[in-house]
Amino acid sequence: QWQFVESGGGLVQPGGSLRLSCAGSGFIADRYAIGWFRQAPGKEREGVACIVSSGQNTYYANSVKDRFTISRDNAKSTVYLQMHSLEPEDSSVYFCTAIRELDGHCAMGALRTNSWGQGTRITGTS
Repeated sequence: QWQFVESGGGLVQPGGSLRLSCAGSGFIADRYAIGWFRQAPGKEREGVACIVSSGQNTYYANSVKDRFTISRDNAKSTVYLQMHSLEPEDSSVYFCTAIRELDGHCAMGALRTNSWGQGTRITGTS
């Protein structure tokens, strides 16, 4: 049974930093690519970043490239999202889930499961 627990969100000023964590259980974590997604009120869920099972390849949405870094610790079944230079537009609820890995690359549009965690909220402050 796929389970994901996201944590690390909070209030942040423009230009600030946060690190999100995604703890997976119920599956063999080091066999699957993991993606981070976010959803703001009234908007559709969008892909932010993903990492393949080995950690060797990553993908970033253009909106977060050069500001966010995804990494994983398979021994802890945890994937991280380090965020710098946060902008008001980054305010959202962030989720993680397993996605498919194709030819050594993670495929943000191909979910491996329909299971999602409760998410962790990032709220920008002025």
